[in-house]
Amino acid sequence: MRQRWDVVGVYEDHLSGKTGDREAFRRLFDDASKRRFDVVLVWALDRFTREGVFETFDYIRKLTGYGVQFESYTEAHFRTTGPAGELMLAIAAWIAKQERVRISERTRAGVERARRQGKHCGRPRAMFRRDVARELRAEGWSWGKIAAQLGVPASTVRDACRAGSADLAESVPGTGENPHGNRTGYPAA
Repeated sequence: MRQRWDVVGVYEDHLSGKTGDREAFRRLFDDASKRRFDVVLVWALDRFTREGVFETFDYIRKLTGYGVQFESYTEAHFRTTGPAGELMLAIAAWIAKQERVRISERTRAGVERARRQGKHCGRPRAMFRRDVARELRAEGWSWGKIAAQLGVPASTVRDACRAGSADLAESVPGTGENPHGNRTGYPAA
């Protein structure tokens, strides 16, 4: 039998389901409390939440308290309209949380392995002449003016100057290039 749905709205977040602190997710519950729809249809339970059994049941309890049913499109056994729905939801919620934990553990292990191998993890370091930034600041230039001159954010200049060290990303004096061969935008001195 084919279901005919009248779609009232789409609630789509681009954040992880590891937390309920998502804009569209909160809006879904606000609209559910106002009875703007009768059923929440999700692609899969892990797209709804990955927080765990207690949290999943709490969300489902809130929905049913508002008179709203829950259904998973790809997992027909995960719904509040079936006889074993609560049991299957509990199992799926636990599995989704365990998958989130495993992903997090694998990510941390990979980052740690890369660091042990001497690789930089995260955002690339800003490449600019820190010595020039410190000189301009000593001359009384504002953080914003220095940042505009060097082509980097003011917070980056401020952090580098406050650190007070010519760290790894500073250019090789007199060459206009950093140790990795990239141009800094400054001519050789």
